[in-house]
Amino acid sequence: MDTIRIGMIGLDTSHVVAFTKLLNDPAHQYHVPGGKVVVAFPGGSSDMELSYSRVEGFTHELRDHYDVKIVDSPEEVAEKCDAIFLESVDGRVHLKQFKKIVSYQKPVFIDKPFTTSSKEAKDILWLADENQTPIMSCSAVRFAVGLSSALKKLEGKTIIGMDCYGPLAIEAHHGLFWYGIHTADMLYRAFGTGCERVTVTKNADHDVLIGEWKDGRIGSLRGNRKGNNTFGAAIHSNEKTEFVNASSGDKPYYAALLEEIVQFLCTGISPVDINETVEITRFLEAANESRSTGKTVEL
Repeated sequence: MDTIRIGMIGLDTSHVVAFTKLLNDPAHQYHVPGGKVVVAFPGGSSDMELSYSRVEGFTHELRDHYDVKIVDSPEEVAEKCDAIFLESVDGRVHLKQFKKIVSYQKPVFIDKPFTTSSKEAKDILWLADENQTPIMSCSAVRFAVGLSSALKKLEGKTIIGMDCYGPLAIEAHHGLFWYGIHTADMLYRAFGTGCERVTVTKNADHDVLIGEWKDGRIGSLRGNRKGNNTFGAAIHSNEKTEFVNASSGDKPYYAALLEEIVQFLCTGISPVDINETVEITRFLEAANESRSTGKTVEL
């Protein structure tokens, strides 16, 4: 097939370099064929240090090492490519940026977090439907080889529970959206939609989120700010428990995710139901509220 010309919006996350390396360098050990990053708009959020402090370095790397053309607006990106990666690390700007490109009707991968409010998530979904623009959004950990392998072993079995864990840095503007999205995506890949309520217990070093599904299943997310930085889980079925080391397997997170994204760019069909993405956004929004109040919050 012809190589898909990819444009990036928001050069303030390490993801842009990770994706570009895997797509643009055929000699890379985990090269993902089918797409090439050709154009980008730097963006950046002036009130978020983890955004504005990184734009210049990543912009230089894409331009100088990968010959990516740097332009002055999201609209210019959309004009010069076949598909778009909305990469801005600040989920608060995704709706605003999406509004500028949705009318071009080109498939858009929106990196995590999709948004930081369920209202904005629904607004993006409505705009995508109205303009017939395919969209996809998820964490790279959702497609970790270790998680995929465990779920394959459980095919045909009834999953009755899941306990996930991972690092949980907190960013002031995002709360649990910042790193909680990774473990939430692991849980939702196994459970699917249907969470009714969420309760959060926290202290300085750890958070534990408990989600209760309408069919009686309970899923837990343990977030650590102390200790190791690995992602994993225990998935419980009626017959056995499968343990997940999300870092295991023969390829890194980003390569596994990119394979799914390139397929999405070709077909316009996301491997992640966008309605599930909207519910995950509401789940984390409710968890942020519970984290603040100490009370159980209904979704």
